Amino acid sequence: MRIHKLFLALLAFCTLSAIQAVAQSTDSAVKPSLVMGDVVTIDAGKIVLTTKDGELAAMISDKTEFKRVPPENPVLKAAVPAAISDIGVGDKLVITGIFGADKKVLPARSVYLMTKSDIAQRHAKEAEEWKTRGITGRVATVNPQANQIVVEVRGLAGSSNVTLSAKDGAKFLRYAPDSVKFEEAKASNIGEIKPGDMIRALGDRAADGTTFTAERVITGAFQTLAGTVKYVDAAKGEIVITNLQNKKDVTVAVTPSTVLKKFPEEMATRMAAFQGGGGVRPPGQGGAAPAAGGGQPAAAGAGAGRGFGGRAGGIDDMLDRFPNITAADLKPGDMIAVSSTRNATPERINAIKLLAGVEPFIRAAQASGATGGGQRGGQGDFNIPGLEGFGNP
Repeated sequence: MRIHKLFLALLAFCTLSAIQAVAQSTDSAVKPSLVMGDVVTIDAGKIVLTTKDGELAAMISDKTEFKRVPPENPVLKAAVPAAISDIGVGDKLVITGIFGADKKVLPARSVYLMTKSDIAQRHAKEAEEWKTRGITGRVATVNPQANQIVVEVRGLAGSSNVTLSAKDGAKFLRYAPDSVKFEEAKASNIGEIKPGDMIRALGDRAADGTTFTAERVITGAFQTLAGTVKYVDAAKGEIVITNLQNKKDVTVAVTPSTVLKKFPEEMATRMAAFQGGGGVRPPGQGGAAPAAGGGQPAAAGAGAGRGFGGRAGGIDDMLDRFPNITAADLKPGDMIAVSSTRNATPERINAIKLLAGVEPFIRAAQASGATGGGQRGGQGDFNIPGLEGFGNP
């Protein structure tokens, strides 16, 4: 589980009052400092941190105060007394103090800590909550006046529409360009949401599955493109593909944060056949349709929100276990699918996720004529499992 930068930001925020107290008790010309980082080494008199500016030594004395901040409530008043023995290598610390003239050593006045295990437990709890109380889909329509969004949710058995209403005080976030990292999302509102956007929401779903009351909503302007590889420049991290929808060339830039995977051939074939009505169930489903919950088989469109992006054991969990690839593994003639942010330069995109081995899905869509028309919210009418999902909040 990734350790979110959000926790460091919250830790920094919760120590502001401590810094103000230090400032009030010292010469006004001397400014207190705040240092955040990961513990590299620790002993009775010194803690070495890795910070954004490199390694730093924080000196510990009998006047140093230690506080443990709970990740579920990262505010100063919630901090509880701690000791240096509670700190381990890899833990996150915020240290306050006043630098000496050399700026290389920081005498620590206060040390606020969040342990790796605390953060991991919090992440696991949040991830489980989003799986059990969340939905993922594509925005069909938006009505800001009524505070409602109609969400199209896809699953293996089909798709269904869910009407989402925001609770009073609901929090809206929007993914940053070329990112599906929750910690990089920005504050937003319902007015920024457009048809075709991807959406993920946390809240309560009605028993009939047709309505959803959201307390947290995160959206992004994403698209899925599929094409045939024309040229690969692995050194530059660029792949030129011919877009299947409009037959134009698109340069796909692969960045260090791009997820590159290959769909296992047998699984792709079986799942594509199921999508196309071939009657072949995906691995693990046996002879029954995917369950909508409670172990009962789902009808087409049922179980919305519990499909690829919303249920434990779904395709996004499986995607993590797919074989990793690099740009160098691709060759002209290969068929790939790419998710990216919709932007003003459609001839060049930064890949968020790139999947090889998707030929069965593309061929099935072509056979049904689904890719012959226009684009759907910036995406072709094919369904590539794994590309529409978001990273876990």
